[in-house]
Amino acid sequence: MIAEIIAVGSEMLTPFRQDTNSLYLTEKLNCLGVAVAFKTIVGDKRKHLVDAVRQALRRVDVVVISGGLGPTEDDLTRECVAEALGRTLTRDADLIANMYARAAARRVTITRNNEKQADVIDGAVVLENGRGTAPGQWLDIVYGEHRKLLMLLPGPPAELKGMFEEQCMPLLEDALPKRAIATRVLKAAMIGESQCDARIAPIYQQYPDVETTILAHLGDIQLNLTCSKPFLPQARLRVDELASRIEEELDDVLYSSQGESLEQIVLYYLGMRGASLAVAESCTGGLIAERLTNIPGSSRSFVGGAVVYSNELKTLLAGVDPELIGSYGAVSSQVAKALAEGIRERCSTHYGLGVTGIAGPGGGSEEKPVGLVYLALSTPEETTVMERRFTGDRHRIRHLAAQQALDMVRRRLM
Repeated sequence: MIAEIIAVGSEMLTPFRQDTNSLYLTEKLNCLGVAVAFKTIVGDKRKHLVDAVRQALRRVDVVVISGGLGPTEDDLTRECVAEALGRTLTRDADLIANMYARAAARRVTITRNNEKQADVIDGAVVLENGRGTAPGQWLDIVYGEHRKLLMLLPGPPAELKGMFEEQCMPLLEDALPKRAIATRVLKAAMIGESQCDARIAPIYQQYPDVETTILAHLGDIQLNLTCSKPFLPQARLRVDELASRIEEELDDVLYSSQGESLEQIVLYYLGMRGASLAVAESCTGGLIAERLTNIPGSSRSFVGGAVVYSNELKTLLAGVDPELIGSYGAVSSQVAKALAEGIRERCSTHYGLGVTGIAGPGGGSEEKPVGLVYLALSTPEETTVMERRFTGDRHRIRHLAAQQALDMVRRRLM
């Protein structure tokens, strides 16, 4: 069984709003053994929405439509679905009475145009909306020669989630054949997408029943493994078998086999060893600390640090000798080493991390180009320094440097 999610609303075709309901719906459908094959965003244009619904009905078994159930002229989902199905709309008097009764109980005045929310498609089951005014609709129909399940849900996430969990999930469980989907998420750091795929493609190609997708983002590779079987243990067995072989191939490049973030893994290792970490960040401007402190309980291992963007603060907060900066420059292996050692000593931690570099777009030279970054990790026994040359814009360089720094800590803790 495959599904399509249609998000309705012209606002989601602007740079300012995005569809988040589909992420929630995908997770819930997957739990029922339904794979989401398509996600479509449609503006508030009647022809476009009718065409989108007809196309979805031709190619999938389950169609979930969110949005466009309000009272305004551009809320067209009911009308468009009815047109796509060749069915009529009937205004339900009981729904209208209930709408006015609820408004009166809340001492709210509603206008007559709200009554269009009581228009029900012929053959639909009304889904009550306990959190808003727009009811949803459920249709179990034959389209062409095939059975199709359609759901019309309100756009506000709180309303959609409540309606889907309380009403659609039980209906789907009764209607759908029993299938189960097992998933695993593996993550690797600081390896190229093509390089990663070259190593693991010969492995995952031996598992045609497991869908493998690769997502790459700023020094992070995410491998999504998905398998659908009649019973969950069968699906899990196949996914776990493939995951095990990929883990063996990628070895220490892989940092997570259950979807954890790199910062979660770093904090996990620090906690296991009863160790603490402090950071001195120049070009990353606090990105490393921000990622670590996003994790609940990070204070058990991460004590803090300093954003030492200027040379003066490198000296004041991390104890870097001004003569060292004068001799080698702020972006140098020597200063990175001094940052790591200085912040570790001043914060009395087991580990100190120092990062300095040129994020651009200006400030580079032939000797020290934009993208040059030095990273250092200090312990009481030794300090390790790494030089990296990243490419891209300022945003990319800073985030790659933060990713590399966290991976450097992870590898040392391993």
